[in-house]
Amino acid sequence: MSEPLVWRHRTGEIVFDRTRVMGVLNVTPDSFSDGGRFFDSVAAVRRGLEMAEQGADIIDVGGESTRPGSDRVPAEEEWRRVSPVIRELAANLTIPISIDTRKPDIARKAIRAGASIVNDVTALQDPEMVPVVASSRVGVVLMHLRGEPKTMQDRPSYSDVVAEVREFLEERVRTAASHGIALEAIAVDPGIGFGKDLNHNLALLRHLDALALLGQPIVVGVSRKSFLKRLDAGDEAVDRLAGSVAAATLAVAHGAHVIRAHDVLETVRAMRVADALLRGSESL
Repeated sequence: MSEPLVWRHRTGEIVFDRTRVMGVLNVTPDSFSDGGRFFDSVAAVRRGLEMAEQGADIIDVGGESTRPGSDRVPAEEEWRRVSPVIRELAANLTIPISIDTRKPDIARKAIRAGASIVNDVTALQDPEMVPVVASSRVGVVLMHLRGEPKTMQDRPSYSDVVAEVREFLEERVRTAASHGIALEAIAVDPGIGFGKDLNHNLALLRHLDALALLGQPIVVGVSRKSFLKRLDAGDEAVDRLAGSVAAATLAVAHGAHVIRAHDVLETVRAMRVADALLRGSESL
């Protein structure tokens, strides 16, 4: 049996001997998924600690919504939102903290505050983000996004969505590596729901194994997303747990290594079952 993939980050490494769960912590007033429940920093820290207790392997902290139609948040406001949360969680947890941002200055400050991973929905397309990641030796998630969050769902079109997403991510991995970012530090994310319609999302999930050819850990976020509503899996975001877990399980079956989730406890339990069925007892 081949050795499991390893994802290196600033404070250690994650070995993919089992599926890992990344807990989503939105410190925003306008997130599609939780309606600003954790906009208060005290509530956000409490939720982050709770997710760790529930089995999250990573806590992903974000201060700017990238939901369809969202506007950019000024850097000063984004930092005001996330800084106390990152500092407090980093001081009290041994699992890595990820900063979900597309702004180099926010990433730099978050790393100094204790973040070990940068989750960038634009895949380091801001040239100033590359040296931030390279010099700090953090882990990084490169995600595919067509357009800007404000307009990304305005009739997205692809000739072959699987091939185009794979080619984009391959180019971003190659560019990152050429600028001094270690391949072992790079994970990729197909960007489910980011500039894709229902059929695009389903095609990517069905053919996720095409991304495995890149040789990088694969992060997938399907939690509570609106494409599930199109499948009658819940009108409101908070009602999409069953659909989220079903989609996550399919993603793992096709090669996902990390599942990004709001409902951590339920997802962790589901992934234990998925790993037992898909990987065998050696993963338990």
